[in-house]
Amino acid sequence: MSGNKIIYKTLEEIELMRKSALLVSKTLAMLAPEIKPGVSPLHLDKLAEAFIRDNGAEPGFLGLYGCPSTLLTSVNDQVVHGLPTERPLESGDIISVDCGTFMNGFYGDHAYTFEVGEVAAATKKLLEVTKECLYLGIAAAKTGNRIGDIGFAIQDHAEKHGYGVVRELVGHGLGRTMHEGPEVPNYGRRGRGKMIKNGLTIAIEPMINMGTHRVRKHSDGWTICTEDGQPSAHFEHDIAVINGKPEILSTFDYIEEALAKQTV
Repeated sequence: MSGNKIIYKTLEEIELMRKSALLVSKTLAMLAPEIKPGVSPLHLDKLAEAFIRDNGAEPGFLGLYGCPSTLLTSVNDQVVHGLPTERPLESGDIISVDCGTFMNGFYGDHAYTFEVGEVAAATKKLLEVTKECLYLGIAAAKTGNRIGDIGFAIQDHAEKHGYGVVRELVGHGLGRTMHEGPEVPNYGRRGRGKMIKNGLTIAIEPMINMGTHRVRKHSDGWTICTEDGQPSAHFEHDIAVINGKPEILSTFDYIEEALAKQTV
């Protein structure tokens, strides 16, 4: 974190952030039809780097904190920060694809968990609920509320379904650096934490496990896995608070349009 300092943005700065966020959205949509059995996360990583550079931006993750990849690809029981490998995806897998861009002086950073082939009904439900958690968290990101209200909304919905909410990893402020203040946990109490004000720009990113909330770090030093080996889902949007309300700077529309074409 940049000293965990909150840096409020002007409307002009938010528009530049929107461009960075939407390029992440377009990158994920470009990848959507490629995510199928037999394809390796490493192949997806190469496609993403080329696409981002072709669109006049830099990969936001590559080199950041020593990250060796453009994407972070977390498969099945991997929660986040999975390094792309050559292991081909298999039908029944899920894969969180987390992507960042840097352009016009600002970062975009968001994620989507994709189904690979035929996925079990219980796993589909985990993805559905995690996405619902994201939008409930976003709805709470309004002036008059506090950061704890976001976490409470996410935690309450996830735990009603019997899922575990990861504690060790959190959402964050976003802007000229990838991680600014405030931290945005996916758990919390109403009325606690920093006050939400206009100009706040944050990445909200529920990480929800089918079983225990507990996690462990893989021997690669990056990948975070569930302690019990059950699947985990991860969805993330970039948000700006404008005129008292949350506005989503990224979009899942491009991704879901691309996925819909696959099923026709």
